[in-house]
Order: sequence, then C-alpha cells, then structure tokens
Amino acid sequence: MASCSLRTLYFLALLLVGTGALAQRDKKKKPTDLSEAAKWVEAEAAFTEGEKYYVLEDYSKSLLYFLKASELNPTNAAIYFKLADVLSKSERDEDVKKAAVNIEQAIRIDRKNQYFYQLAVAIYNRLGNFAKSASTIESLMKEVPGNEDQLYELAAIYLFDRKEEEAIKIYNRAESFFGITETSSLQKQHIFLDQGRINEAFAEGEKLIRAFPEEERYVLAYAEMLSQNNQRDKGIFTLENYLRENAESSGAKMLLAGFYRDGGQEAKATQLMESIFDDPHTNVNNKVIMLGALQADLAQKKQQKENAQSLQELLVKLFEKAEKDSPTDATLQMVGGDIYITIEQPTIAKAHYAKAARFGITNFEAWQRLLYLETEANELDSVIQHADQALEYFPNQSMVYYFKGYAHLRKREFSYAVNSLEQAKKLSTSNPGVVMEVNAWLGDAYQALKQYDKSAKSYEEVLATNPDNDIVLNNYSYYLALRKADLEKAERMSTQLVKKHPENAAYLDTHAWVLYSREKYREAKKIMEKAIQTGNASAAHFEHYGDILFKLGDVEAAVAQWKKAKTLDQNNEFIDKKIANRKIL
Repeated sequence: MASCSLRTLYFLALLLVGTGALAQRDKKKKPTDLSEAAKWVEAEAAFTEGEKYYVLEDYSKSLLYFLKASELNPTNAAIYFKLADVLSKSERDEDVKKAAVNIEQAIRIDRKNQYFYQLAVAIYNRLGNFAKSASTIESLMKEVPGNEDQLYELAAIYLFDRKEEEAIKIYNRAESFFGITETSSLQKQHIFLDQGRINEAFAEGEKLIRAFPEEERYVLAYAEMLSQNNQRDKGIFTLENYLRENAESSGAKMLLAGFYRDGGQEAKATQLMESIFDDPHTNVNNKVIMLGALQADLAQKKQQKENAQSLQELLVKLFEKAEKDSPTDATLQMVGGDIYITIEQPTIAKAHYAKAARFGITNFEAWQRLLYLETEANELDSVIQHADQALEYFPNQSMVYYFKGYAHLRKREFSYAVNSLEQAKKLSTSNPGVVMEVNAWLGDAYQALKQYDKSAKSYEEVLATNPDNDIVLNNYSYYLALRKADLEKAERMSTQLVKKHPENAAYLDTHAWVLYSREKYREAKKIMEKAIQTGNASAAHFEHYGDILFKLGDVEAAVAQWKKAKTLDQNNEFIDKKIANRKIL
C-alpha cells in the first residue's frame, strides 16, 4: 500500500508540474470559448502523460502523447520542445531532422527560452549543420542576455568545422567580455601553432603568464612550447628567471634539467637533478616521472650501443636517494625494478618488484614481472608461493596460473601443473599465443600422468594452430615412439622436424628413436651418428646409439656406447644393467 501511495503522489506532482509548464507558456493566450478550453485541458493531460513516459524512458509512448498535445494546442512552445527532445534521442537521421523542425517551431513561439536554443544547437551538431549551430548561439546571446559563456561553445563549433579564423575571433570576443582565460588563450595557442604562426603562439603564452603570474603550469607550458619550436635557449632563460623567484618549484627544475640534458649541459643537469632529489618538498610522483624518463633514455642508449656509464651511475644514485625518502612507495619500487632490468641486474630487479608487489598489492604488473624473473631464475618454489599470493587479489588473471602451472611442471608435480594450466587456458581464450603454449605444456603433463588421450588432444590443438611448432613436433613424436603408438604419425612429425633443423642434435635423436621404435634400425643408426657428430651429444644420445647397435647385432659396439653414456650420467642405473648384462633388458 505504501509504494502504491507514493507512486500516486508522484504522478499527481508530475501532473501539476506539467500543467504549470503549459500554463506558463500559454498565459498570454487564453481560450476564447468552452470548446477551445476543453482542448487545452485535454492537451495538458496528454502533455502530462508524455512527461510520465519520458521519465520512464519509454520514448515511443512519450512521443505519441506529445504529438497529441501539439494537435490539441498547436501554439504551445513547451510541447514542441519536448517533441524535439524525444525525437533527438533517436538514432535515425529522419527523426533528428524532425526534431530540428520542432525546436525551430518552439523558438518561433518563445524566443526567450535559453534551453530551446541549447537543444537546437545539439540537434544541428548531430546533423552536421555547424553553420546553423553557430547562428543559433548568436541568436541565443542576442535574445537572452547573460549567455555570453556560450561564446566558448561557439568557438568550439567553428574549430570542429575547421573555421579556425572564425574561432580566433570568437575567443577574442570572449576575452573582451571575460578577460584573459586559460581556455581562450590555450586554444588560440594551439591554432597558431597548427598554422605555423609561432610568434603569435608565443605572444599568447606570454600574455597568459602576465595575467596569471602565480600559475606555474603556464610558465612550464610556455617554456615547453619554446623548446619544441627550436627556442630551447629562450625556454631555459624563462625557467631560470622563474626559479629565481620560485626556488622550490620542482616542476620547473625537472623541466629545466631536461632542457640542460637535451642541450648537452650534463654537469648543470646532474647538479639540478640531484638538488631535486635532495629536496624534501619534491613529490615522490615527480621523482618517479624523472626516473622513468632517465631509465627510458638509458635503455635506448644501451640498445644503440652508446656509452651510458655516467647516465647509469646517475640513475642508480638518484633512485637510491628516492628510495631512502620513500621506501614503501610501490610505484617507485616498480621503477627501481625497471632500472635494474635495464642495467642487467635481474636479481636486484626481482627484489624491487617483490617490494612493489608487497607495498602495492593491487598492482598486477608488479606481480607479473616478479613471477617472470623468478621463473627465469628457476626459483620454482618462490614462483608457486608468490602466484598463490597474487591469486588472492587477481583470481581471474590467466598469467598467474600460467607461471604457477609452469613451475609445477618443472618440479614434475604434474597433477598440480594440470590444474593450474587448465585454468590458465580457460582464462586466455582471447590470447591464442598463450593458449598454444599452455596446450604444449598440458601435452607434456598429461603424458607424464599417463592420460594419453588428453596429452594427444593438447598437442593436436597446438598443431592445428601452428603445424610447424618445433617443441610439440619433437615431444609428441618422441612420446608416441616411447608408447609405440601411431608410429607412422610420429615418423611424419619427426621427419618434418629434422628437415627444418638438420643439425639439431635433440631433434635428430628424436627422429632416430622414432625409427628405432619402427624397427628401422639401419636408418636410425645413420640419423643417430649424425646427431653425435654435431658435437652436442648427451648421455641419452650415446645410450640410444648403443641400443640401436645392439638391435643390429653389434653387441661390443653397443656396450662401448653405453659406457660412454655412463661417463656422462653416473647415476643412471639402467645403463649399469645394460653394461653388466650386455643386453637391453
């Protein structure tokens, strides 16, 4: 009952508001007879129903009632305004054109309502009729005093219509009314720069600084504009003068240090940067920005094989200063990690990424970089530990499962590996590269778990996407050979692999073992000898070579190869048994 009563009161209030709105528009035009009065009352009722459905966002019904109201009372401006408003919400151009017709009728009836003009401008902009938009704003300012702020909208329309000179005139009009403002001055600067009118752009920057001498950002923007237009020395002069009066401005110091570096004044730049990092008032975010810029510069120099030792030493020194002042800032620790990656000290970088993850637990990038470096360092227990911690905050991030699954796989914890890798696969549907790599690992894990159908399915999914995937071709064919399953397929894959990599000892060994499994011992012998001749033979190569020779009946040669394998793998009990028994058991 309570909700029903509230709804009733709401619509009664809406009815009164709607009736009042109509009455306000028609107060000068009274009905002359009873039939006309009845129409007006009916129009008010229709208008109120239209407003109700408008509030409910049922614009189709709202439009029907507003149309009915306009038929009953064709001299009411508010009705045409609402018709235009509803029609302008349509995606169809023909409806928007009808909206323009209705708002023009509303303005003809009532020229003093600023909201009518504003809706008209929005409609004309939708239609791309910018000339009409501009003339409508001019009419608004003429008919309804106090709307001079619309000059900025008018200038924006001229800019959008690529009438820059008209826009400049309007911004000048705005300045004559409001005085110098950021909007008008900066917009004129952009226009002048785009047109190559550099001196006029400079003049606008100087004018803005004179008007607001306390605004640091205008000085910085002006100096930056000078530097970008081949007047770095003037930019330096501007900043040096500003700093004489504003010695604690870290923003000006940062920009000036950059100008010094760009101009080859390294000593001045270094001195200024150190003073910035020594200043307790310098915000840590500004330090992060500067360190990030220097790190990017160092990375570029290293990539181009330039001597960057002095820059590297400065960067480390500045970071250590910043870390001393803000040791728990996660963003700073991230930059520290990036710095030490750039100078090729991954162990130290890893420590900083760990701090970044600890101090900024919702920073996924920190966790990801930490997991990557730990994986690279083969710190598998740490990978699993930190992955579990990361999953508390990022349970739907595929890369966390990716690293965790890989770590379990490397530790030969295959059941755990499968669980994580399947989750990584499920969450990586939009990243086919990750899915392919995960499938390759799943193939290995399921093989180890003796779930051969799932292993084959995983490998096949990789090859369906990338039939030349070397790792999968190698592992898949080798495991088929071990199981003596689908050996023809195994031989096709291993043959494909060694054609592509004829000098790869591991791939040659796989191909030889596939041939061995197919009892093609003489072919296997040739391939295995080629593998050994590469100079990269392992214990497995010599053991397999001995097995092949044994199958060919050359027992003495087989034992000799097994003994070679033993020297490379002292803990292999199977080789011991082969040597002792002089045969394959």
